[in-house]
Formats: sequence, C-alpha cells, structure tokens
Amino acid sequence: MSAADSAPPPRLSIVVPVRNEAGNIGALVAEIEAACAGLAPFELIYVDDGSTDGTAAALDAARGGRAWLRVLRHARSAGQSAAVRSGVAAARGALVATLDGDGQNDPAFIPVLVAALERAGATAGLAQGQRRGRKDGRFKMIQSRIANGVRGRILNDSTRDTGCGLKVFRRAVYLRLPYFDALHRFMPALVTREGYTVVHRDVVDRPRFTGASNYGLFDRLWVGLIDLAGVWWLIRRKRAAPQVTEVGMPGC
Repeated sequence: MSAADSAPPPRLSIVVPVRNEAGNIGALVAEIEAACAGLAPFELIYVDDGSTDGTAAALDAARGGRAWLRVLRHARSAGQSAAVRSGVAAARGALVATLDGDGQNDPAFIPVLVAALERAGATAGLAQGQRRGRKDGRFKMIQSRIANGVRGRILNDSTRDTGCGLKVFRRAVYLRLPYFDALHRFMPALVTREGYTVVHRDVVDRPRFTGASNYGLFDRLWVGLIDLAGVWWLIRRKRAAPQVTEVGMPGC
C-alpha cells in the first residue's frame, strides 16, 4: 500500500487538464498552492493529455517537495473532457475542483466556489464559475455568445457561461453523468437532470500566461449543436428511478 493510499482522504481534489502547457505549469501550481492553503488537506491532479513539448518535465520539476501534487499522463491526446474524466476518476476527495491549465482561470476563486457549494447543502451538486471581463479574441467571444444563447434557450440550464473551466462539484454526482466528448460544457444541465441544484458565482477571466490555446474551439456552432441535440435527448428521456424495498427477507 502506498503512502497516498494510507493517508486520510483530502477535503478537495483539484483537477487540471493540460496539453503542451510547459510554460504555464510552475506559475499556476504556485498560485493554486497559495490560494488553496486554507482548504488543506487537498490534492492537485494534473492530467497531461499527450503533450509533445516540455510539459512532462515541467510537471516533474513542480512535484519536488509537493507530496500533494499528482500527475497522470495520457499516451496520446484524448481531449479535454477525457482528461477531466481521468482526473476525477483518480481523485480521492469527495469534492472536486477543475480549472484550465493556461492561467486564464484564477485559482483564488476555488475557495469561493467550495464555500458556495457547501453552503448550498447536500442537494447542490455543482458550483459553476461564470466569467466576467473575458480575455478571448472577439471572434471566439461572438461564437461563445451565440452557442451559450442557443444552449440556454434549449436546455434552460440558467447558466450564462458553461464553458468556464472553474467548477467545484461532488465527485459522486459527476461519476453518475453520461460520459461524452464536451461533457464539461453541459454539466449544469446534466447535474440538474440528476436531481441536484447548481449554484453560480462570477469569476474574473485573465489572459493566458504564455502560449496559445491547445484545444480546438468547442464554440464552433455546428459541432456544439450536435452535442446540444444529444443532451436535450438525454434530458427528455430521463425517468425517475423507482423506490425499491425488499420484502419477505429470510429469517424475518
């Protein structure tokens, strides 16, 4: 049994999916460490989604002296949703926070989202960040605005910005959700589908630390519409689980 297996579970697991983000690893790890000190014990799980730059070496260097930093690696890139899924599956905390690995999501808002979810009680499954002052280019912001507007009208998920990587959710709730590419973009609607409430908090968007985006634009409308149709179908097909009691048990 490893030391991690025998240690008490952390209060929070923080999952960061990355692909070719070598220049952003050190600064973001340090920010997360400072921002989440009050949430200890926590663990930080970086998922290296098939990087081909120096991301692996940067993560190895960041692990020095940080027993709470874990690194998972995909042999080849499987996409952001798959990286998040790998991290959540490996997480040991009952609560999971996610944020993007480029520095645009400020870790200072992780405690804010944790507090919002805990205050909302056991019936709340997700605390969703919603970006203010977005730093994306104009074209991407227009695409995102259109996609969010269409999604909101069809799914009625009461969420202005589902694409924000800053989220805190209950691990058990996430693992009940149907897995598909771009799942992380539809979490408010799917968490509600499972009977849980969603709370929202505004967060500040920042420019990425270095480099350029390494994941494709989900916000291309036609790709988003295909996923949207599938989520709409899942919501429409949801049925309440029957309450089951066992009668005539042996020995009674």
